Order: sequence, then structure tokens, then C-alpha cells
Amino acid sequence: MKIISVDSFVLTVPLPKPMALQWQHHKLVVAEIATDEGIRGLGYSLVFGGGGAEAVQVYLDTRLKPVLLGEDPLLVERLWERMFRADMGIKKQGVAAYALSALDIGLWDITGKAAGLPLYKLWGAVSDRIPAYGSGGWSKYSERELVAEAQKYAALGCKYYKMKIHHSDPRENRKRVEAVRRALGEGVRMMVDVNQRLDVLANIRQAQALEDLDLAWYEEPVLADDIAACAEVAHAIKIPVATGENNYTRFEFRELIERRAARYLMPDVCRALGFSETLRIGHLAAAHQVAVAPHVVHELSLQVVGALSNGFLVEFIDWTPPDLFEEMPECKDGCFRVPERPGHGMALAKGAKERYRSG
Repeated sequence: MKIISVDSFVLTVPLPKPMALQWQHHKLVVAEIATDEGIRGLGYSLVFGGGGAEAVQVYLDTRLKPVLLGEDPLLVERLWERMFRADMGIKKQGVAAYALSALDIGLWDITGKAAGLPLYKLWGAVSDRIPAYGSGGWSKYSERELVAEAQKYAALGCKYYKMKIHHSDPRENRKRVEAVRRALGEGVRMMVDVNQRLDVLANIRQAQALEDLDLAWYEEPVLADDIAACAEVAHAIKIPVATGENNYTRFEFRELIERRAARYLMPDVCRALGFSETLRIGHLAAAHQVAVAPHVVHELSLQVVGALSNGFLVEFIDWTPPDLFEEMPECKDGCFRVPERPGHGMALAKGAKERYRSG
């Protein structure tokens, strides 16, 4: 089997309210990989808020696509290494990582289809039913909007809910968390997300204001680049730290593990160099008894968590319109069934390319 073409494009997808208070749209950088045997692979990277999506597409087309043309798509590891090493002067972060991720996801989609298996079974399945946590709680939400969103996820059976804590006053963040906790009752545990906004001392102060609320985790306390600071926070507070959505390679995650900077790792398959590297990160974490809860794109992350013994949760952000994908996994009783279709199981809906294409 040989790769005969790689077609890329950008989809700009408007966001629903109240999430649109934070961003107007997200963008998908999509790669469709065609083979001479008629099997096609779909890969894509979700770019939150759309920033840099066009640059991702350019890097994919000009630097990585030539590496794949004419090659056997089933040699995924070989092609991953070639893409990773195509530009040794460019670290595989940001734009380059998003581009490589989309192509790796597409190659694995072809591999699963050729084998007639969903990827989680191809990789060695642990579970076909994955619990989810409802995620959102954006800083621009009113308290009423915050509670309504949390209750929506709870009504779907989610036993966990994550919200942002972005106010400069720790007492105000505490007030918002308490309001949601009262509304949800004892049946739902909560997480909070700092989104890299505080320094070490401010995080210690904020965490101390929340320590009695039995939070499942305290997420991304400091700049993702500063692993030493993340470790300092993790050692100083009583709430377990979660991080990793803005880390990319297994080497970064190795440092997070070695510094004991987090108890939950959150690689994003669209940033962490695709399925290939995300699986490596997951297995590395397993060797250190660290749990994995991938960041967003739950429709793809399900395949990874279904193949990891240390997989914990997938992040459920309900933003995709019904006309974007043919069939999105459905949350029932707080869990998703891993799609059983060969490959990763996702396909763009008819007309979605024409409806949302912007590049």
C-alpha cells in the first residue's frame, strides 16, 4: 500500500453560547490521506480559538506532506520518526506538533481500517467504556451560566465537573466553586483549572483556599514551560496537580514525572504528536503509577484511554455542531462507548467541508 495524496484544509466552526463568550470559533486543521488501495485516513488537529491554524496547515503541506508521499502508511512508527526529524532545527512544539499530530492520527486511521479493527483493540484494549468529566466553567460565565452548564453535564451522568478559576482574588474563585458544588451536591466531584495564570506563591494561596472542598485535581497552575515551578506547587499544596495539555513530547512528560510535578497527566493527541507519542506518554506514566486523562477531543482520546491500564477520564466539552461529524460518541450514564468502527471511527459529515472550510 502506498500514500498517493495528502489533502489539507482548515475548518472554522462557530461555537455555541455560552462558550462563545470566551471564543467565537474553533478551527480544525484537517488532513485526508489517500492510498493506492482505496483506504483513506482522516487526521485533524483542533486549534482552540483558531490561533495559528493557517500556519499549522502551511507547515503540514510544505515540510511534512513530502515525507509521506509514496510511502507505506502502515509503517507508522517509521513515518513518525521521519516527520519528527524532518526539521531538526525546529522543536516539535506548537505549530509543528499540531501538524505532525494530524498526520499521525490519519496514518493510524488507515492502519485500523486496513486491519478491520478500532484502534483501541489494535493497541490492546483495556475497556470499551470510558468515564468522562464535564468541562467548561469559563471565566466569562455568570454564576447562573456556570451552574447551568455543570448541571447539564451532571444530567448526562458525569460524576466529575471542571471549572476555571481565573479571578485575581482567591476568595472570589472560592465563592464560584462553592456555588457550583452546592448546586451539584455530593454526587459530583469537582476540579479547578488555573490555565497557567499564577506564579508559585499565588497558587499556594489559591489552593489553600480550596483544600477543604475535596477537589479531584488542581490543573495547570503555572506556565507549562516551567516544569520546576509546577513541581514546586505540587509539593506545596494538598490538592493533586494535573497538567500536560500544553506539553508535547514524551521527554517533557518524563520530566514532569521525574520531578513529581503532577499526579494526573493530560496529553492532547492533537498537540502531543498524535496517537503514537500520546501512547508512549501513557505507558511511561503507567510505569510510575501516574494516571492519564487526555485533554479535549474526547472522540479521539477515547481510543487512547481504552488502551491504557492507567487511563482515568476523558474531557467532555460539548461544542461540536451536529453537522460536523457523521457520528459523535454519545455520553450515557457519564461514560462514552469507544467507537467500534475500524480506525479511530470518526468521519466528517457530508457537506461539512464545504460548510465550514475557510482555508
